[in-house]
Amino acid sequence: MVTAASPHGCALRRGRFSEPNRIYVVTSVTHARVPIFAELEIGRILVNALRHQQELGRASTLAYVVMPDHFHWLVQLAAQVTLSSVVHSVKSYTAHRINHAHDTVRRKVWQPGFHDHALRREEDLLAAARYIVANPLRAGLVENIREYPLWDTVWLSP
Repeated sequence: MVTAASPHGCALRRGRFSEPNRIYVVTSVTHARVPIFAELEIGRILVNALRHQQELGRASTLAYVVMPDHFHWLVQLAAQVTLSSVVHSVKSYTAHRINHAHDTVRRKVWQPGFHDHALRREEDLLAAARYIVANPLRAGLVENIREYPLWDTVWLSP
């Protein structure tokens, strides 16, 4: 079903192919762009979900930032998994945990679908990571990235 809030959200991955070991930039947005991740503890639920994918050996996180109503994730897929299954796992886990934390039942947390960009070999990974973690600066949430708690990258230290 297509909604006004996400006119093409359901179709974002239709016909797309996930390549094992490929690096992707993934972006996903909360339902109705509600800024649920402005609450630090809720944002940490998402961070833990991203880290858990790495612990399971499904994906390696190269960089991420959790914004109040969305996240950006620079991630390398492992072999034998699809990008859709990894993102679905993150979104499913976080929705369950967020609903539990807010004592709600089946409240929509995420818009359907997600946006991704498969990085080409010649693209600069460090530049992509810097762009991702600089989101809070561009959004005016902080003046120095060290002030923002919900980001990480394998190349930069907080």
